[in-house]
Amino acid sequence: MLDLGIDLNAWPWVWLAIGVFFAIIELTVLAGTFVLLPFAVSAFAASLLAFYDVAIEIQWGVFVFGGGALFWVMYRWARKFADNQMEPGVGAERLVGLVGVVTTTIEPDDHNRRGRVTVDSEVWGALTEHDRPIPEGTRVRITSVMGTRVFVVPAAPGASSANSVDPPSPPSGPPTR
Repeated sequence: MLDLGIDLNAWPWVWLAIGVFFAIIELTVLAGTFVLLPFAVSAFAASLLAFYDVAIEIQWGVFVFGGGALFWVMYRWARKFADNQMEPGVGAERLVGLVGVVTTTIEPDDHNRRGRVTVDSEVWGALTEHDRPIPEGTRVRITSVMGTRVFVVPAAPGASSANSVDPPSPPSGPPTR
C-alpha cells in the first residue's frame, strides 16, 4: 500500500483542494488555455473515489492517467480547430479582384464617403485613388479592402467576373403606342 504520510481520511480533501487549485490557476493565470483543466477534472474524480474509500493507488492512477488522457483528448480536439485555417476567399478579402458596378458616383476627394459599389450582390462604400470621379454605372475592379470600404479602379472594357453583378435595370412600364 502507498504511504505518503497522509491520513487516508484526508485524501478526499487533498484531491478536492488540488482540483480547486488547478481550476483557479487555469482560469486566472493561464487564461483558459486548458493546460491544467484536465488535471483539475481528474483531481475531482480522484476526490470522489477517495470519498468512497477506493485504494489510494487507484486514486493516483485516475489523477495521473485520467488527467493525461483528458489532456490528450483536449489537445487533439484543439488541434482539429487550429488546423482549420481560414480558406482563401473568406471575409471581405474575397472581394479583391472582383468586378463590380458603381451605384453612386465615387469622387476622388470623397470626404463624405458617399461612393457606392455593388459587387457580389452586396453594396459597399467605395473610394478611389484616382484624381477623377468614377461615374455611376461604371464597371470597376476592387483592388483592396480597408474596413468597410473597398478601393476601386475602373475595369478594363469588357472586364467581367464570375461574381460581378450588373446594376439593376429600371423597371419598364407598359409599352406606349
